[in-house]
Amino acid sequence: MFIDIAKIKLKAGKGGDGAVAWRREKFEPAGGPAGGDGGRGGNVIVMTDSGLHTLMDFRYKREYKAENGQNGMSKLKFGKDGEDIVLKVPVGTLIRDASTNGVIYDLKENDMAVTVCKGGRGGMGNARFKTSTRQAPAFAQAGNMGEEREIILELKLLADVGLVGFPNVGKSTLLSIVTSATPKIANYHFTTLSPNLGVVKIDEGESFVIADIPGLIEGASEGIGLGDEFLKHVERTGILIHVLDVSGSEYRDPVEDFYKINEELVRYNEKLGEKKQIIFANKTDVPGAEENLEKLREELGDKYEIIAGSCATTENVDKLMKETYRQLQEVDYTDYETYDIEHVEEVKREEGIRVFKEQGEYFVEGPYIDKLLRSTNFDDYDSLKYFQENLRKNKVVEKLEELGAHDGCSVFIGEYEFEFFE
Repeated sequence: MFIDIAKIKLKAGKGGDGAVAWRREKFEPAGGPAGGDGGRGGNVIVMTDSGLHTLMDFRYKREYKAENGQNGMSKLKFGKDGEDIVLKVPVGTLIRDASTNGVIYDLKENDMAVTVCKGGRGGMGNARFKTSTRQAPAFAQAGNMGEEREIILELKLLADVGLVGFPNVGKSTLLSIVTSATPKIANYHFTTLSPNLGVVKIDEGESFVIADIPGLIEGASEGIGLGDEFLKHVERTGILIHVLDVSGSEYRDPVEDFYKINEELVRYNEKLGEKKQIIFANKTDVPGAEENLEKLREELGDKYEIIAGSCATTENVDKLMKETYRQLQEVDYTDYETYDIEHVEEVKREEGIRVFKEQGEYFVEGPYIDKLLRSTNFDDYDSLKYFQENLRKNKVVEKLEELGAHDGCSVFIGEYEFEFFE
């Protein structure tokens, strides 16, 4: 089964907490602090793999978590860093933020790796907090929480050539002839329920990737049939081979079919109308095809390259592939544009402290505050003093005063309630 979209939840590892420990050597009766730092939490990394062509791996498993960092230990031993988790995706995958649908990353190249969720930094052990005036700190720093994010993986096939045309015109048959792909082929509409990829070899060192884009019918760009699901795969191709049935076996007019399919391409995205197209007039071996072929040449022959042939007899199929390869050399599409986005959003790292007033009460929150609270031992004088120093250093007290905080009023910091004093 071809899976080209997946929604998953990611969580990077939490940083390990710093340790509170003391030297206990036999001949060191006044041993000092010896707590080590915590290890970094593992990152969540998404990496492209040219051997993958579908997002099938993400069909059933929807949540991925990196390893937490190890807590610090005694004797100044650092905690071990958490293992990163690496998710492999096909080349051509977009990573979207699930909440905004904005594109975070556009993975165009093989072995391209991006960190989507960053692991938390490890906390410092109590040995780090020793000063000339604080000889025995009985507190350590908590590790940072790892980032969490819900993302959408969306695959847009990276094929050099796309086969377009109405159902049952011979696209799948053509693909099976020119490549080793084995698409399902039968004489009814929507035989192909997912894009099929194959490699066409022209000569030594000369080849290209071709994709059969299924489900295109009139109204496809608006969701009729299957076309709206697969039109996005046309965007990154260099050339389109437009397959037309000139036999009239289904009482269709190939000229009308050509215009209808192109109208759907433009409706989906205006820039698709600028793509180079080669017309393959298929089924010329069927009696009565000559009249439709002549009409096609009269209407479109001066604007497009038209190659007449037959998938059934393979007439001119080799000529079509060689001409396609020749024209590919003239088209610059490797540094393609991601048509459906105006910009790539930056990954926003949540930082800082938020101080605000709501319904007459004062609140302080944010990742830094959460970490500070987890690092504080409120039963220890030095730890409490360190907590207060950090609030002043980060201008929390100053911001509270600006909002109107005064002696005796309550300030809510995380899950704690404090009484404000200047």
